[in-house]
Amino acid sequence: MLDPKKFIDTLRERGVDFFTGVPDSLLKAFCACVATGPDRHVTAANEGAAVALAAGHYLASGRPGLVYMQNSGEGNAVNPLASLTDPAVYGIPVLLLIGWRGQPGVHDEPQHAKQGRITLSLLEVMGIPYAVLAQDAALAAGQIDTALASMRETRSPYALVVEKGTFSSFPGMQEAETACMTREEAIQAVAAALGEKDVIVSTTGMASRELFEYREGTGQGHARDFLCVGSMGHASQIALGISLEQPGRRVWCLDGDGACIMHMGSLTTISGAAGSNFVHVLLNNHAHESVGGQPTAADHVDFPAVARAVGYPVVLQADSLETLRTVLGSLPGNGPVFLEIKVRKGHREDLGRPTTTPGQNMSDFMDYLKR
Repeated sequence: MLDPKKFIDTLRERGVDFFTGVPDSLLKAFCACVATGPDRHVTAANEGAAVALAAGHYLASGRPGLVYMQNSGEGNAVNPLASLTDPAVYGIPVLLLIGWRGQPGVHDEPQHAKQGRITLSLLEVMGIPYAVLAQDAALAAGQIDTALASMRETRSPYALVVEKGTFSSFPGMQEAETACMTREEAIQAVAAALGEKDVIVSTTGMASRELFEYREGTGQGHARDFLCVGSMGHASQIALGISLEQPGRRVWCLDGDGACIMHMGSLTTISGAAGSNFVHVLLNNHAHESVGGQPTAADHVDFPAVARAVGYPVVLQADSLETLRTVLGSLPGNGPVFLEIKVRKGHREDLGRPTTTPGQNMSDFMDYLKR
């Protein structure tokens, strides 16, 4: 396995000292290590923004930056990779470090299957040379040298693709917890407060897993919940589309701070288009929980102020289970509603995953909406 510190030291020795991106579970050790180092490191809102950040770094320094991402984030990055950094436009070298979820032949969750199959071919279509990162330090150093030489010669990005198990472990950063309730407790309180016709669209990651387990434990079934196993940052727009088509049904979106930040412009669409039947619940723990707990930018974002500024008519907060139950018991009839719930980082060690397929979930959910 590759020691993340030695890998980062090798990059630094060769002039790569600017790091930005969106965390990935396969890059968890790398992300933890780079966050503790002396280099400039910025956790980006999304992968396309990270490419632009690295481009700005290059314009000011003449040195390429490194952009890390899960392969699902290639989609967010295509635009700036094709219209900004490509040699046919500005020709800006960027070193990409891409976690290969859903790699063919390696078991993974269903949302990664298609992206895993097209990870390398997507790089080829964009004309980005790549190598699968070696787990031997000397071989990896040689790959870095090849990448830097290629970027100098072609003025084009270069990608290092990271397989599962490439990096050895690195201790994560410990942060003091201030929130008094868990995300699971908050989700259970919201689910218990639903009206007879209400439905939920839950964001990718731990929130959907915890909602699924709550339904399992209470024997309620899963037909009222649409679980976004992928498409990070888009749960709120799925919920908006449902709410516009069925204005007589209250639609709840369970969102995460990292997902909300990734496509924060969607808040302006909701505030302008949604009706009184839309409830946007933000579960805020300041972390990318499902990929290793790396911090988001939420620690310095006032989400209620943002929601008010973009036009949500009702903005609420809860930082304790008692307050949350009070708020849920007296939701106003006008909306859309924005509700920020402060929750602790972390989840149960024995937390399971949905046992139904995405196709089954969608079919059951659509049947419920027809009733």
